[in-house]
Amino acid sequence: MNSALRQRSTRAKLIYQPGFGQADCPQAGVVALFLRCDLLINQKHRPEPMAEGQRWSLHGYMNLRYRGQMPVMEDINKSIPEAHGLSGFSMPERIALMAFLSLVMLMSVLGNLLVMVAVCKDRQLRKIKTNYFIVSLAFADLLVSVLVMPFGAIELIHQNWIYGETFCLVRTSLDVLLTTASILHLCCISLDRYYAICCQPLVYGNKMTPMRVALMLGGCWVIPTFISFLPIMQGWNSIGITHLIEQRRFSEDANVTQCVFMVNKPYALTCSVVAFYIPLGLMVLAYQRIYVTARAHARQISMLQRAGASASDSADHQRNHRMRTETKAAKTLCIIMGCFCLCWAPFFVTNVVDPFIDYTVPEQLWTACLWLGYINSMLNPILYAFLNKSFRRAFLIILCCGNKRYRRPSILGPGVPCAATQINGSTHVLK
Repeated sequence: MNSALRQRSTRAKLIYQPGFGQADCPQAGVVALFLRCDLLINQKHRPEPMAEGQRWSLHGYMNLRYRGQMPVMEDINKSIPEAHGLSGFSMPERIALMAFLSLVMLMSVLGNLLVMVAVCKDRQLRKIKTNYFIVSLAFADLLVSVLVMPFGAIELIHQNWIYGETFCLVRTSLDVLLTTASILHLCCISLDRYYAICCQPLVYGNKMTPMRVALMLGGCWVIPTFISFLPIMQGWNSIGITHLIEQRRFSEDANVTQCVFMVNKPYALTCSVVAFYIPLGLMVLAYQRIYVTARAHARQISMLQRAGASASDSADHQRNHRMRTETKAAKTLCIIMGCFCLCWAPFFVTNVVDPFIDYTVPEQLWTACLWLGYINSMLNPILYAFLNKSFRRAFLIILCCGNKRYRRPSILGPGVPCAATQINGSTHVLK
């Protein structure tokens, strides 16, 4: 027994020789000192030597492989945590990913700001009730690009969440709140267009009163709080799967944490139905009726043109202009809704399926679906600029105010700068 103790002590001293292994691993001296103390204090309780290939964790930071009783120092060097981030990507791929994410965020911020400024400055656009929903939608998309996207991009690039568990919950709640608000706004826009195109003007005026518009806008922001901040901050979404969340939050390297958002089956179904599937069903029904009505309006216009209706007939001219405007607006909003579904449907389908297949959806697929949804916040202003003539004119006035083609003599007199343009057949001023 005494000879065995002397043999172990001798090996420990050999381990802790000055400079031993330090060229390969600076932490070798600290590890050896720990091993020596462990040998001296716990000689009676020392376990049997580990077989080759077995691993032992030292405070979760380093793994040592034993051959007999001696740690192999080159294996210590291999076990040192590597630099986090996009280590699996080449430098050109890292640069391309960072440039793409930055472009998405920048275009989303600038585009949604432009939509909000255009409606605020353009008197004609402010007269259209639908544009109140569009401004509120742009505000939600702007918040997504400012409060949600940057932190998601940082975590994606560095593969590490450094802002703490509380802010992880806040960021996740904001994500659910703002994306749900976006789809509810699109649902309200489809209902507004349904009443405007499929009903008579008097019916539309009675249905879409200022008070009702305000209530609908309030609902677009209040309803999402009941499936975002309330359940997430209370932890209702993680009931029954807390152990899985903890496993994913902490990787094998104790220095790395992730902002993990996993949901149980009840929350996944409730959130997806309220935030996506019910509004999607309402939008499909509304736009189906809008499409049928728009086709009927188009046939009426064609019949009037073939009948040789007089262009001087003011009533027919105004009716034709209204029908054309409504038809194009319906097509524009259908394209916007289609882009939204293409962007967010993969995420919500995955969100429902994942809990029922034991959370086996690859993390890469989750990330791709999530950022595909974020891209929708960038697409809305682009769709308005290219597909809506009124918004396109307003954008040009804002961006090219110094160009003489977009400036007219001020109707307020000399010395009062303004810009005027023709939108929907009427002249209006941007001050």
